[in-house]
Amino acid sequence: MAAEKMSLSKAINASLRTALESDPKVLIMGEDVGKLGGVFRVTDGLQKDFGEDRVIDTPLAESGIVGTAIGLALRGYRPVVEIQFDGFVFPAYDQIVTQLAKMHARSLGKVKLPVVVRIPYGGGIGAVEHHSESPEALFAHVAGLKVISPANASDAYWMLQQAIGSDDPVIYFEPKRRYHDKSEVDTAAIPGPLHAARVVRPGADLTLAAYGPMVKVALDAAAAAAEEGKSIEVVDLRSMSPIDFDTIQRSVERTGRLVVVHEAPVFLGTGSEIAARITERCFYHLQAPVLRVGGFHSPYPPSRLEDEYLPGLDRVLDAVDRALAY
Repeated sequence: MAAEKMSLSKAINASLRTALESDPKVLIMGEDVGKLGGVFRVTDGLQKDFGEDRVIDTPLAESGIVGTAIGLALRGYRPVVEIQFDGFVFPAYDQIVTQLAKMHARSLGKVKLPVVVRIPYGGGIGAVEHHSESPEALFAHVAGLKVISPANASDAYWMLQQAIGSDDPVIYFEPKRRYHDKSEVDTAAIPGPLHAARVVRPGADLTLAAYGPMVKVALDAAAAAAEEGKSIEVVDLRSMSPIDFDTIQRSVERTGRLVVVHEAPVFLGTGSEIAARITERCFYHLQAPVLRVGGFHSPYPPSRLEDEYLPGLDRVLDAVDRALAY
């Protein structure tokens, strides 16, 4: 099959459809995922084609949704759970971190829980409170969970395929403000490793590392910097747990500088761990401190202020300039 240009949300829909077709044990569960097709229409048409026993509209009870998925996984199913919005995941946090993440270790490897928890996350859509959070670090901190986020339609398709096929629980963060961004998807391709970072733009002067919704901002910043003669390498991290430190290290050994960008608050964010590890690994290669760009350490603001809160082109380029000034 030739590659097809599709939006990120359509790629997720296509990936779910492929999984449902390929394995009768795959189930989709969540609030409004069936008849409505999800609030973002990501699961549109799946219940119609696969039935209410496999695409299940659940009550508004996130803890119950994840708890039920754990029980189904114990019985041999592969549930794909949708949390309708990022800020709604916290009633299920206990189930995720004390049961889903721990069962494999608790059973000394005898029990596997192949559950995928899909979470649309991040801001930029003008939403109300609890609809624009970036809680990925809270899950990456928990041993036993894989935490990933695609930045484009091709990764959205293939990373979800790999997540569903994994015997470990995966938290799959979907950058909701990129749902309508389109790119080529080859559904016959052979995907690379799920947790491998990828250099998406080569450069020589500085490394910009980002994931999910911020990859586009990083690429835009690199293009803007190029107009001023600065050569910026952009690394799409793709995975927040585990993190592919080797790819970042190789890039920083070439460029000597690193700026990490994410929507989540800078304080104790994913960038903090990356900055610490790369400083340890690349101390004698670094020509400047590792800098971080992200959200502020405050509750997510009302929608009319979110453009001031979200890290944009200017804040990223300011960090680039500061790093290059050393």
